[in-house]
Amino acid sequence: MSRVFITGASSGIGEALAREYASRGASLGLVARRADVLAALAASLPHPERHAVYPLDVTDHAALRAAAHDFVARFGGADIVIANAGVSHGTLTEHPEDQHVFDTILATNVSATVATFTPFIATMKAQASPCRLVGIGSVAGIRGLPGAGAYSASKAAVLCYCESLRLELKPFGIKVVTIAPGYIATPMTAKNAYPMPFLMPAARFAERAVRAIDAGDSYRVIPWQMGWVAKLLRALPNALYDLAFGQAPRKKRQVDAPPA
Repeated sequence: MSRVFITGASSGIGEALAREYASRGASLGLVARRADVLAALAASLPHPERHAVYPLDVTDHAALRAAAHDFVARFGGADIVIANAGVSHGTLTEHPEDQHVFDTILATNVSATVATFTPFIATMKAQASPCRLVGIGSVAGIRGLPGAGAYSASKAAVLCYCESLRLELKPFGIKVVTIAPGYIATPMTAKNAYPMPFLMPAARFAERAVRAIDAGDSYRVIPWQMGWVAKLLRALPNALYDLAFGQAPRKKRQVDAPPA
């Protein structure tokens, strides 16, 4: 029976992953800010007695560390840790009030990924069973998107950080898996007021992500069609990329977005 710790578990991709792993008999550690939603999720899963809930903000590293230690003590270790918690808002550097939004996005999407993994590494090194650390990146981290500087930068950082960590932990048999979602139908993407090609239901994404995690894939773009888009974006010269995406639709800035 797998022991799986998931941040950002109360909705979207995190919730879908929790439901997929629970259907496979895993014991879960579920992390999110909304205690009531988190408790309702845990109660709705098969064998709710197998799951622990940790209502906290992932930018509170001390609380995150305490949750990790409790999970290891309660379940005797951890097999899979998924740093999924993330936020996304449009940002424009010309607006001073967006600095706070930049800082929040980077703290949640990047620093909290590190803080999620750190408390588990020593335990995983001592375990005999195969272990996985999973970072949730994004196709938006392949190239910088206009109006999404903070989000693109944060997801590019996750991709590079996980690559570095993969090399560091390879000698210890700990696999680091990077999942780069394309457009997945979640409350986060529901706010996008523009077409989203190859939009995939969250439950289907979770099925494919779990297969990639089980296989220990180093990097997987889901859905696969967005993988080809990602390869094309990487290959485009700057002049062509600028021509193609300079007028791309933009995410709403936090000050312009409706209340969540």
